[in-house]
Amino acid sequence: MKNQLKIYWLFLLMPLFFILFVGCEDDLRIDNQGRVLQFSKDTLTFDTVFTNIGSATAKVLVYNKQNKAVNISEIKLAGGAASAFRINVDGAKSANHLFRDITIRAKDSLYIFIEVKVDPTDVNTPVLVQDSIVFNVEDRHQRILLEAYGQDVEVLRGQVITSNTTLNADKPYLIYDSLRVNPDVTLTLPAGAVLYFHHNANLLVYGNLRAEGTFERPVIMRGDRLDNIMYDKPVPYKYVAGQWGGVYLLSKTGSHVLNHVQMSSGYVGLYFYNEDRNYKPSLEVNNSIIHNFLLYNIVAVNGDLLVTNSEISNSGSYTVYLNGGKHAFYHCTIVNFFSRSSGRPTNRDNTPAVMLMDLNKALAMETVFKNCIITGTSTNEFALATKFKEQYKGDFQHSYIRKAEPSELPAYKNICWYEKNDTVFVRDVYDYKKEGYFDFMLDSISPARDTVADPQISIQYPLDLKGRNRLADGQPDAGAYEWYPKSAQ
Repeated sequence: MKNQLKIYWLFLLMPLFFILFVGCEDDLRIDNQGRVLQFSKDTLTFDTVFTNIGSATAKVLVYNKQNKAVNISEIKLAGGAASAFRINVDGAKSANHLFRDITIRAKDSLYIFIEVKVDPTDVNTPVLVQDSIVFNVEDRHQRILLEAYGQDVEVLRGQVITSNTTLNADKPYLIYDSLRVNPDVTLTLPAGAVLYFHHNANLLVYGNLRAEGTFERPVIMRGDRLDNIMYDKPVPYKYVAGQWGGVYLLSKTGSHVLNHVQMSSGYVGLYFYNEDRNYKPSLEVNNSIIHNFLLYNIVAVNGDLLVTNSEISNSGSYTVYLNGGKHAFYHCTIVNFFSRSSGRPTNRDNTPAVMLMDLNKALAMETVFKNCIITGTSTNEFALATKFKEQYKGDFQHSYIRKAEPSELPAYKNICWYEKNDTVFVRDVYDYKKEGYFDFMLDSISPARDTVADPQISIQYPLDLKGRNRLADGQPDAGAYEWYPKSAQ
């Protein structure tokens, strides 16, 4: 009886074994006739790569979507060993970038990892470098195009500026281990100068800093990652805060002027600090963008600060922190929507965009905000900490501000206070899958348009941050940007 049961089960299971065997056989059986590989990308484009530095690693997937395995007789770089590119096939390397007899099972895939390192080009502008990954399957040839731009840079490692110096704008600078300016020395950044800072690198100024950017050729300071944070998501590193340190202005006698500067995505933007109350350094910032810093965009302690026609936007803590000295802001857009980003998880401290701190032992404070926009995701984006508010020397006029309307209003005149559901900007959220990056130009229905700004102030700053006439319609708008219809932008 037992033997009969064994025979019964054997006959019952034999079809199942046959199906499994045939399935495995088909999965491994190689049939290249008519096979076509599919790729996650037909063209892989690297962002600008600094010569002699090398890129981050990118990847592509090679798919076999057929029901049978396919054998790739060769995977190779068309440029061979001389190529600027390097490839790694499913973890395997080859000195001459040639791989033979690679099998992809049915409905399976393999990874190819790619890097690029460009030799110096001896030219100041980016140079296109191209190659391709070639796949040979029998007599069928397919390829993935590879391209990158190589940019020569001047590398500064732990450099100390000991005499008055003007940098060159012909090609960018790549800064490691910080760039230091000694006391009583002036560093000048000419129009078109570009400074890329490696992770944790700073600009430490114990003397004076001058940036002479123009509308057409701004001075740029940013991190050195030019690629995307992930190659399968269009999120550039320039949108990720904390990529480098910041600019520290630390001289007690310093005189700093920054015109048409674009700074982004470090830990701190401008850290303007003086601990000696017997001195009062000065900082002037005009027509500039200071955007997306992990901690603060502007810190000013015991010094005089003037900021005009500028965007100061998005920070993990205070966007503007003022403590001691005279501070004036005209036609500035000061906003903090740091947490509204889908590019990378971000958190914002429960701090206002603008903090006026008048409680500790610092120089006496005087503060002016005129024709400005101050708003963000917090219910209170403008805070004053002082013992005697009625005696504080503040002059806040003709601005749009998000905060609870104060009961005492001696310093606030002609203010447009935030109301629920206000639409101020074109885009105050970053969603890389949908609408795109932040855009702090005014929406057509913005409450900061036309009726808020004082024209007498605007006359002193007739062009907005985009170089457009803010007086053309006779009703200038608050903030750094004048509203124009899309057809005129």
